[in-house]
Amino acid sequence: HAVRAMYMYAGMTDIAAIYHDSAYASAVNKLWENMVSKKMYITGGIGALHQGEAFGANYELPNKTAYNETCASIGDVYWNHRLFMLYGAKKYYDVIERTLYNGLLSGLSLDGKQFFYPNALESDGVYPFNQGACTRKSWFDCSCCPTNLIRFIPAIPGLIYAKHDHDLYVNLYVGNEAEVDMNGQLIRISQRTNYPWNGQVELTVSSNTAVPINLKLRLPGWASGEVLPSDLYTYISLAPEPPAVHIDGEKVPWELEGGYIILPRTWEGSHTVTLDFPMRVQVVRGSEQIAEDRGKLALEYGPIVYALEEADNPAIDVVTIAPDENYQVAFQPGFLNGVVEIFGAGPIGSFKAIPYYAWSNRGAGKMKVWIPATP
Repeated sequence: HAVRAMYMYAGMTDIAAIYHDSAYASAVNKLWENMVSKKMYITGGIGALHQGEAFGANYELPNKTAYNETCASIGDVYWNHRLFMLYGAKKYYDVIERTLYNGLLSGLSLDGKQFFYPNALESDGVYPFNQGACTRKSWFDCSCCPTNLIRFIPAIPGLIYAKHDHDLYVNLYVGNEAEVDMNGQLIRISQRTNYPWNGQVELTVSSNTAVPINLKLRLPGWASGEVLPSDLYTYISLAPEPPAVHIDGEKVPWELEGGYIILPRTWEGSHTVTLDFPMRVQVVRGSEQIAEDRGKLALEYGPIVYALEEADNPAIDVVTIAPDENYQVAFQPGFLNGVVEIFGAGPIGSFKAIPYYAWSNRGAGKMKVWIPATP
């Protein structure tokens, strides 16, 4: 059972951390590696099977019948957060970010009143995959997912930053204001950004006293050519250019340490750090071991996985996409609460892709994440 597994694995990770138990640590590491390399959807969703709400066999990742319970995604975030707190490795936050923006967020309608229990990666608009419905529902006989989302969303601020000794980690890019106690000295840090719709992030770091801090800014997997911390999915387009970093308007060189852009200095007064992660459409191919994804491609923009929906693409069944297509993007503030859309022109004509999390907010209909590749 994928949800129960996540909470048990989180508890095992706590035991490994608290008691320095190498047996538990070895077990959770093997479980995590198996999950991200053989049992995770491109959306970060886990638990492929309706039967038992369970993980399937290695590479058993069906699309139309994918279960991917919303609660499993929430549990996966909690488990990866514990693994990060144990090891400090950014790969766990790459999983968290992918899950947050895609396989978890899709569980909630844009008005916050309807929910997916499972989160399929394809729909024919007929198969009632969502506990008897083919779109979101307001309630279920077992309504763990709605209540779990209500519990989880207020906890997101606690995922943004972390600290260890003189290291201050910025793990998620989201508008916020925070105060952090760094070895008895107060640091104020804030972010202004429209991420994930563009890669520009402005951080303000303030301190009334001189505080030596290694500011560590996570370089997202999507920005460094890695879909997941495994070879389960690969980008077949070139990785975006390295990000530009400025402090108080001056471009500064930076080094990468364990997947983090590290800015070591003594911080006093107020300073502005700006990041610019170049974003463009990236094309993804699944492992040949995933039977249902063979001959198909998926689209991403930044950390967001995209889907084709019948509401925008009446000919969705014959749309194909190419890795070398000249895709265009546009931010539409009045559409689906404000999203970046992807536009392409396949052999049968133009098509439009929307963020996967936003599908099924306009009624039931067909949807695909994995789209046949143009021959």
